[in-house]
Amino acid sequence: MMKISDEFLVKADEKAFDLGHRKTINHNIGKYNVAVERGTSRFENLENSKKKAHVIKWRVMENLDKFLPEFESNFQRRGGKVIWANDAEEAQKEILNIIQRNGGKTVIKSKSMTTEEIHLNDFLEKNNIESLESDLGEYIVQLLGQAPYHIVTPAMHLSKEEIAKLFHDKFGTPIDATPEQLTQKARELLRDKYLKADIGISGGNFLIADTGSIALTENEGNARLCTTFPKIHIAIVGIEKIIPSMADLDLFWPLLASHGTGQNLTVYNTILSGPRRPEETDGPEEMYVILLDNGRTNLLAEKDQRQGLYCIRCGACLNACPVYKNIGGHTYNTTYSGPIGSIITPHLKGMKDFKHLSYASSLCGKCSEVCPVKIDIHKMLLLNRRDAAADHENSKSEEIGWKLFNTGMQKRSRMDMVSGKVKNFFLRFLFKKTWGKYRSMPEVAPKSFAKLYQEKNKADKNI
Repeated sequence: MMKISDEFLVKADEKAFDLGHRKTINHNIGKYNVAVERGTSRFENLENSKKKAHVIKWRVMENLDKFLPEFESNFQRRGGKVIWANDAEEAQKEILNIIQRNGGKTVIKSKSMTTEEIHLNDFLEKNNIESLESDLGEYIVQLLGQAPYHIVTPAMHLSKEEIAKLFHDKFGTPIDATPEQLTQKARELLRDKYLKADIGISGGNFLIADTGSIALTENEGNARLCTTFPKIHIAIVGIEKIIPSMADLDLFWPLLASHGTGQNLTVYNTILSGPRRPEETDGPEEMYVILLDNGRTNLLAEKDQRQGLYCIRCGACLNACPVYKNIGGHTYNTTYSGPIGSIITPHLKGMKDFKHLSYASSLCGKCSEVCPVKIDIHKMLLLNRRDAAADHENSKSEEIGWKLFNTGMQKRSRMDMVSGKVKNFFLRFLFKKTWGKYRSMPEVAPKSFAKLYQEKNKADKNI
């Protein structure tokens, strides 16, 4: 069976030279860049806003043991129920228990990366429960049997022609249908599902500690339908999504919108604080929040790297990353792709299997530059590499190779002991595969500069 890291290299090789894929991604990210530049320009002092967000998230992570119980207490006081899940299996089991206890057979979902993280759709399907995505992008990739390509825009890798063909094959729409016509068709297909679904499932952009609320932000309105029509609403949220106060949304919602899509605010922003009360006209009869760990406390334990948990899932670092723009989201083989996925996945899913993601970077620093909460992403990549080496997660051949390199590089005389001819032989023999089949190996000069300089000085003295 192919190792995850080897599979990554194979997929990266395919995608990097897929010109059609590159054209679609460059087009979509180009539009994103224009929108975000316009959106962030509306901040009076963007840098100060980012620093403030960073400090708030720092305070939360340093006091997570206080903020999470505060949220739990306030949410339960309003009639909601909180479930703590250590891992994906526990979360799946708890969700299934709620559905079966209420005789549920159908689930309607809004966009949620945590449900992708626990592979909820596949799990429910195996238990004979229909689970349907209502976000248009998620719905499209679900029809294709694919995972989301991007944290914010799940179908970014598809052109409008490819989506039109998909709808033509599945639903008989015209092959040349416009995006507006395709959206209308999806609306017709999904509208009835909201009314008939037994369970509504969402994620949560933020957990608000002082009011015991979850905040949802979206552009299509499907999350509101998922959380109000079904009798039961389940929200699955990572424990890092907590913020101290309702007042903090004044900062985080604009930061998320401007960096995610270039908007001042997304179209629909909802705050939910429990099930429907007697005086209210809509909302679920029961509401659950599942607080998901699934490796997050592993990252929290790493003092140097826990700022990876500050992420608000805006996707800005993906769109800025030259590696992501060439190899695409599916290549990473993780729920969270791009730079942020590269720094958190080794801690969520194991350094041994996913350390290679921290090497999938040019270390240009653009990801850190665009982050709305000022996560030092490129530094985290280096720290992950450090940890992989310290824990001997690298292969023996890699460790021996770097040891020899380190020994040789420490002294000029050791470097000059081996001729350029021998060095070129080892380069071709040892590094040809990792250098890439589309590139020629660099050629080492027969003599080093230091050697040539010595010889010149000696010759000058003899004149």
